[in-house]
Amino acid sequence: MKLLTVRLHVLRLPLVSPFQTSFSVQTDRELILVEATADVAGTVVTGWGECVAMRDPLYSSEYVAGALDVLRRYLVPHLQQVEHLTAETVKHHLEPYVGHQMAKAALEMAVLDAQLRAAGVSLATYLGAVVDRVPSGVSVGIQPSIDRLLTVVGGYLDEGYRRIKLKIQPGWDVAPVAAVRRAHPDVALQVDANAAYTLADARHLRRLDDYDLLLIEQPLGEADLRQHSLLARQMVTPMCLDESIVSVEAAADAVAWGAAAVVNIKPGRVGGYLEARRIHDLCRANGLPVWCGGMLETGLGRAANVALAALPGFTLPGDVSASDRFYAEDITEPFRLEDGYLRVPTGPGLGVEPDPDRVSAATTSTEVVG
Repeated sequence: MKLLTVRLHVLRLPLVSPFQTSFSVQTDRELILVEATADVAGTVVTGWGECVAMRDPLYSSEYVAGALDVLRRYLVPHLQQVEHLTAETVKHHLEPYVGHQMAKAALEMAVLDAQLRAAGVSLATYLGAVVDRVPSGVSVGIQPSIDRLLTVVGGYLDEGYRRIKLKIQPGWDVAPVAAVRRAHPDVALQVDANAAYTLADARHLRRLDDYDLLLIEQPLGEADLRQHSLLARQMVTPMCLDESIVSVEAAADAVAWGAAAVVNIKPGRVGGYLEARRIHDLCRANGLPVWCGGMLETGLGRAANVALAALPGFTLPGDVSASDRFYAEDITEPFRLEDGYLRVPTGPGLGVEPDPDRVSAATTSTEVVG
């Protein structure tokens, strides 16, 4: 494959409702779409990638403007110099550039989509999917009141979601969890702290053990593997790592430390879907269940996440919600719940197509590299 022209589209999509976590409140989603045109054995093919970096460097050090800059100045021009490019070698070729996992993941995703479209193979088949649908969970942001939280959770359960994840932070943790558990004693329930606590909060966090949670996700800082292992020994609730898992090496360290009983895999955070599969394989070999996290993706990223979540080690419902969880109108045909599940796309590559009119309507800027 020879990478030809790459178009970098910056989009802004309104969210159907504000999404609040311990570090931000989002009312819209700004993102980058990578449209890569490549020559594959004499056939010109287009592949799509989606960068999950946020507008501001709050969830991670990456952000939209920075990802756009490194893509245009370094990553895309470098790959355009490679004569015999494959998706499997993208990571190797981009290793000289430190960091920028989300930007690299978006570019690898576009190359992989083009490669698979040319071969007539779906991403799910390529990754090793074993099911044709995956259970859908939903992430519920911090709400203005417990009454409002119960209304929101009840609405998602009525829609058919198979698992509820509650965002928590100091001052919004035990009481809302207790309220949801009282209202829904049998629901699959977990919490996500987005690194909002320290080890000094262990005694308080142990109160969550009373509510039969699937897991507690990333209560401590990204670099705090040792502290997570200490906290894990003090809690009954299984410890899950998210922000700490930035590579297969980080996952191996978490396993060695005993810092995680469950791993949340976000392909953008770890550098792409091929690295995500490596982490899946490592965790499965060590008996750790994994699930697929979400970053408010459009239908393009959602299609890829659903394909990933169809691998055998993904034994817990992930944040692979229906399109209308976030967007009144997605840029692809919407993903819809079917009895609490999402169908795995079967078409070549990602298996979905962006709608040109919807992309155009949401685009704030486009630039061409190469």
